[in-house]
Amino acid sequence: MSLFKRKSKPVVGLDISSTSVKLVELSMQSEGYQVESFAISSLPAGAVVEKNINDVDLVADVIRQLLNKSRCKIKDAAVAVAGSSVITKVIDMPSGLTEDALEEQITIEADQYIPFPLDEVAIDFEIQGQANEDSNVMQVLLAACRKENIELRIAALEQAGLTPKVIDVEAYAIERALPLIVDDWEADADQLVAIMDIGATVSTLSVLKNHQTIYAREQLFGGNNLTDEIQRRYGLSQAEAEQAKVQGGLPDDYLADLLEPFKETVLQQVTRSLQFFYSSGNYSQVDHIILAGGVARLGGLAPLVQDHLETLVSVANPFVSMKYSSKVSSEDLTEAAPSLLIAAGLAMRGID
Repeated sequence: MSLFKRKSKPVVGLDISSTSVKLVELSMQSEGYQVESFAISSLPAGAVVEKNINDVDLVADVIRQLLNKSRCKIKDAAVAVAGSSVITKVIDMPSGLTEDALEEQITIEADQYIPFPLDEVAIDFEIQGQANEDSNVMQVLLAACRKENIELRIAALEQAGLTPKVIDVEAYAIERALPLIVDDWEADADQLVAIMDIGATVSTLSVLKNHQTIYAREQLFGGNNLTDEIQRRYGLSQAEAEQAKVQGGLPDDYLADLLEPFKETVLQQVTRSLQFFYSSGNYSQVDHIILAGGVARLGGLAPLVQDHLETLVSVANPFVSMKYSSKVSSEDLTEAAPSLLIAAGLAMRGID
C-alpha cells in the first residue's frame, strides 16, 4: 500500500485516533468542495493505544457504525498513520531516472536511512523537484513505516467493508487541508503557520513553511486531562465525565476551579511546544497559530493564546468555505470542525 499513491475517484477520509474515529466525505462541485457526509464515534478503551490499533474487530465495528450513521456510500477509503510512526528523509538522486529505476535505487540505498530491518517496513517515495535550477540532482522524499501499522489499518477497513486506497501520513493530510483554513496561504506561502492539534490524549505541533512541514513534535497531553479532573472532583465515571464536559450541567465551581485552570495549562503547553521549535532552528516567531482538535472548541481559548503570545490565533475549520449536502447539519459540522482537519485532508486525496 503506497503512502503517496494517487487517486482517480473519491475516497472517504477516516481519521483513527486513540479515542475516536472521524469520517469525512467530500465531492467537487462547480463552486468547489462540498461536504457530503461526516460523523464521529468514540472508540472503546484499549481499541487503539497511542494511535496504534490494538483490536481490529473493535475498530472495524466503529467504522461500520460511522458508515451507517453518516449514510456514506463510498467504499474506497483513505487513512493515515501518525507522524511519529513514520521515518521521512529527503535524499538526493540523479535526475532523469525512470520511476522503476528510481525505485530500485532507493530500495538499494534505503538501509542507510532506516534503522529497522527492511522486511519489516513499507517504503514509498515522492519526487520533490530539482535540487536547484542547474543541478543534475533531484530531491526525493523517502518515507518508511512499520508494515504492522499499515496492515492493521488495512485489516480494520476491509473488515468494515471498505477498500483501502490510500495510507497517508497525518502531517501530509494537515498540509493538504491548510489552504482551506488560511485564506492567504497560497499568496504568502513564506509565512510560518503553527498548527497545534490537541486531541484527547496526544497534542501535536506542526509548523509549516512554503506548503511543507518543517517541524513536528508530539506530546502526551489532551482533553482527557480535563475529563480526568472532572471525574475525580465530582465522582463520575469516565463516560459520565466526558458527557458532562461536552454537554454541560456541572456544578457552579466547574468553571473557576477546573475549566479556567485547564485552559491556562493548554496555554502553557502551546507556549512550551513553540519554545521547543524556536530552540531547534533559526526562528523566533510564527505568523499564525491554528488550534485544532477537540480542545480547540473551548470557549475563550483562542483569545487567551492570542493575547498571551501576541500572535494571530484562529480555530481550525476546513469547511468554512464549503457547501453542504442536505444530509449534513451545518451547526453540527461547525461544532465538530476543529476535530476533522486530518479526516478532511484525507478525503481531499480522492479529488485533488
